[in-house]
Amino acid sequence: MPRLSELDELVVVLVRPRNPLNIGAAARAMSNFGAHRLRLVNAYAPGFREARSAVGASDLLNHAEEYKTLAEAVADCALVVGTTAVRNRVLQQPVQRLDEQAGKTIRRQLQSARVAVLFGSEKIGLTNRDFSHCHWLLNIPTSQENISMNLGQAVAVCLYELARIEVEQSDPQPPVSEDEKPATAGTTEQITDGLLEALRMSGYVKPGTEAMFEKKARRLILHFKLQAYDAKLLLGMVRQIVWKLRQADKR
Repeated sequence: MPRLSELDELVVVLVRPRNPLNIGAAARAMSNFGAHRLRLVNAYAPGFREARSAVGASDLLNHAEEYKTLAEAVADCALVVGTTAVRNRVLQQPVQRLDEQAGKTIRRQLQSARVAVLFGSEKIGLTNRDFSHCHWLLNIPTSQENISMNLGQAVAVCLYELARIEVEQSDPQPPVSEDEKPATAGTTEQITDGLLEALRMSGYVKPGTEAMFEKKARRLILHFKLQAYDAKLLLGMVRQIVWKLRQADKR
């Protein structure tokens, strides 16, 4: 088992959780495997208050961060991975099984940047809009007769797989500059917001289609896998376009 500190930059995000037992179980699993950054998006307030008394994880829960939007919760993360049972859904993001290869991908990213793993609500899981914030999706292989897992169990299984993976370090990589690091989700979200505003002002986005284009635009930007420098450059371009369009509207 690797040192617990190796998962320090991993962020576990619970989206719209309700059951205090599940929230507590997820926090306990995090404490077991050395993940300490818990964030909740639109958590059911009474359930979260009750969960704070979870045995062995009360300190972690007391330091958990609460957010109103998923975009805010993952803004400082360079890789965002959503979990899904798949079912009969049409998914736009690539899906990987929870296995050694997926674990190594996340662990390598953790060596230089923060990673968020998202878990949806007990009732419906993550929505397609939630998925639009994800670079790719993670599926826990389960029996087809019962593919959905309890929230606390899902967190525990994912963290166990990540904790047990040993990332080879036989060929040390040179230090990566800040500009060469992956762009954070916060920066890509700013690009998406600017692009959407430009599309609205130009008439490209028609009334009633904004939600669809928001997901498509976000997915497109994530597909580019921008480095920090390129993301800053693109954000500057988009902001200049928006500024010009606003000036034109004032005339």
